Amino acid sequence: MKKKLLIAVIALCSLVLVACQAKGISTSQGGSKDTLTLAWGEDFGDVNPHRYNPDQFVIQDMVYEGLVRYGDNGVIEPALAESWEMSEDGKTYTFKLRQAKYSDGSDFTAENVKRNFDTIFSEANKGNHNWFGFTDQLDTYKVVDDHTFEIKLKQPYSATMYDLAMIRPIRFLGDAGFPKGDDTTKDNIQKPIGTGQWIVKDKKSNEYITFERNENYWGEKPKLKEVTIKIIPDAQTRALEFDAGNLDLLYGNGLIGLDTFAQYAKDDKYTTAVSQPMSTRLLLLNAMQPVFKDKNVRIAMNHAMNKKSIANDLFRGTETPADTIFSKSTPHSDAGLTPYEYDLAKAEALLDEAGWKKGADGIREKDGQKLTLNMPYISTKATDKDLGEYFQGEWKKLGIDVQLKAMEEDDYWANAKTGNFDLMLTYSWGAPWDPHAWMSALTAKAAHGHPENISLESLAIKPELDQVIKATLVEPDEEKVDEGYKKALTLLHEEALYIPITYQSVVSVYRTGELEGVRFAPEENALPVRYISKTK
Repeated sequence: MKKKLLIAVIALCSLVLVACQAKGISTSQGGSKDTLTLAWGEDFGDVNPHRYNPDQFVIQDMVYEGLVRYGDNGVIEPALAESWEMSEDGKTYTFKLRQAKYSDGSDFTAENVKRNFDTIFSEANKGNHNWFGFTDQLDTYKVVDDHTFEIKLKQPYSATMYDLAMIRPIRFLGDAGFPKGDDTTKDNIQKPIGTGQWIVKDKKSNEYITFERNENYWGEKPKLKEVTIKIIPDAQTRALEFDAGNLDLLYGNGLIGLDTFAQYAKDDKYTTAVSQPMSTRLLLLNAMQPVFKDKNVRIAMNHAMNKKSIANDLFRGTETPADTIFSKSTPHSDAGLTPYEYDLAKAEALLDEAGWKKGADGIREKDGQKLTLNMPYISTKATDKDLGEYFQGEWKKLGIDVQLKAMEEDDYWANAKTGNFDLMLTYSWGAPWDPHAWMSALTAKAAHGHPENISLESLAIKPELDQVIKATLVEPDEEKVDEGYKKALTLLHEEALYIPITYQSVVSVYRTGELEGVRFAPEENALPVRYISKTK
């Protein structure tokens, strides 16, 4: 009875909303020209600069800064370091620090940089960060003077500046924010004190987080004075909130259904845009599971992926078909590989040869077992559900039964570490992580590398792959770096474990004439609020 009553109330609310909009009645909660409201699908966690999930990149990036940052066209820009020098042997980096203040008024100093490094790279915590090569290459670091900090590496590491530009974990927390004992990985921070453009003003777990402009910011201040990010797990609800005027901007990947985006794009009341490709959407086949121990079955699944249809029909042209794990425009990633073409006849033949024959019900069987594949997906990502349902429908024609399971994001990645899946969606990480950090993470166990790495551990080529990647990360010769990544990408391609689907883009939607300066951030995991102003 309660369930029926709830459904009735939701339906009534929807009718009221539609009626108000039809009559031109504003349902907005209001707001000034200086405020902006967005939505996100997951909670913001502790707003801890050094932690991973449940802390969110986009939130951490607003509050905290690193020594450098990733700028447009892949340029590494000064942030808390005004300048830096590298020794001739490529092992020593000396950073001249900026005269900046934390949001609590305290000074940013080399001693504070050291304190952050001490907790990030402590013996207890550095294992959490060995997914990126800088952790293994870091030898020593020291305070030279109040505004000079030195880092020494064990050997030259070509991706050093890219690793330092990452949103986490090498971002800096003010002294008053550290927990007792300074272990920011184990313990919640006292307060989110950063040097960034924004200060946390108010927050309520799983509901919202509000930022106010940091008036003491060392650089150019944002035009907005306040930004609120509402935590709305459901894509349809996010769209309804936007339609009601309670959100000013929809921005991100998977935040709204692509049918909804296509409707906005057709309506002059809205301004919509699609970014250039930011990363790669991948489907991973779990080689730990019996069905995918057979490489021919993995190759069959690659040939069964209709990427053009997915890009055009499912993503409405907002994403493009992906031939390889990284796009050719990603540094060191044009390996000259021949993609697996969409060929259902070849896929069927390979499945037949592998002993999976269609039964009376059309589902393939082998040794009395049905070809049933378990595929979890992140419930808050509208596009993940759409893809799962697409696979379910298309592959049933091949005699494959795909069973979908919706999961919360944290549970999804925790499940990946257990190997309790046959298929799962995953992603390359985009700039500045691709290719070096993504590849480096392949060499670490699932607990501290890619969560889904458990699926690679049964492959005979895994030791060779690890060796190639590790050697490439410390190779100073650019041509040999290209050769190393080509070798690693070729090994992965031949194993047919990852199926590249599309090159992912970010979309934005706002009401025409209400915002100015809306553009795409240089990387997928950041919000462009620093550029935006409100006209109404």
